[in-house]
Amino acid sequence: QKTEPQTEEGQAVSIPAPEKGRELQIQYLDAGQADATLIRLPNGQTMLIDAGGNATADRLVEYIAKQGVKRIDFLIGTHPHEDHIGGMDDVIHAFDIGTVIMPDVSHTTRTYEDVLDALLEKELRVTRPEPGDTYSLGDADFTILSPAADIAEQAAKDGDLNNLSVGIRLAFGSNAFVMCGDAEAPSEKAMTESGLSLKADVLKLGHHGSSTSTTNKFLTAASPAVAIVSCGKDNDYGHPHKEIMNKLNNNHITVYRTDSDGTILAQTDGNTYSITTDLKSVS
Repeated sequence: QKTEPQTEEGQAVSIPAPEKGRELQIQYLDAGQADATLIRLPNGQTMLIDAGGNATADRLVEYIAKQGVKRIDFLIGTHPHEDHIGGMDDVIHAFDIGTVIMPDVSHTTRTYEDVLDALLEKELRVTRPEPGDTYSLGDADFTILSPAADIAEQAAKDGDLNNLSVGIRLAFGSNAFVMCGDAEAPSEKAMTESGLSLKADVLKLGHHGSSTSTTNKFLTAASPAVAIVSCGKDNDYGHPHKEIMNKLNNNHITVYRTDSDGTILAQTDGNTYSITTDLKSVS
């Protein structure tokens, strides 16, 4: 009998079945100390932002397929760290893929090379993220927020992959969701100075809730009611960091964490949104 891939913490990926309906659904997947976000649009389109680590690749593909997904219309690899793109080559092989968005970077890890090989094998071109570019998904759309050209250039020189992270703002009706990979303070500063709207009902914290991210100005610009933290139980990095949790608490922002809440499901009909976890639901 095949065993389920485990995260570094020994947890299998735990993902509840999505509820049916015409709402836009964002599933912040419980993938241990890794990142994967599955978005399902009312018109049937699907979007995947990051694909977790190598250890959970098979489980991720199985889960997406069990939902009846055959095509991923937009596939975003925020940056080439293993905990964000480890399962991406498996995803590319398993599904029909539409637009692929990844930062322009030279990175030579085996994991990144596997992704590039999968793209070549399926003759997929990579679209480079340009802040301000907007993509339509039926009645929803998303705008690229990062990385700014100067931040990307400096990050590439420094070998700082986190600040190469692709950030987006997904809007559906009056609700918006911001998620920016592992973008840190320099990238957040550029976003706040870009003139682009960062306003979000739900903010996925940068870099797993690390103190390198979620700067005061960025948090003020996003002004979320809810924050999502993707992190593994008892992870070696201490994510999310206490000072960030204190900051969110002081700003009266409700926090959900994949290490304690499992997969977190956000649903919106374009007017109101709800958050559902393995443990509780609030509207």
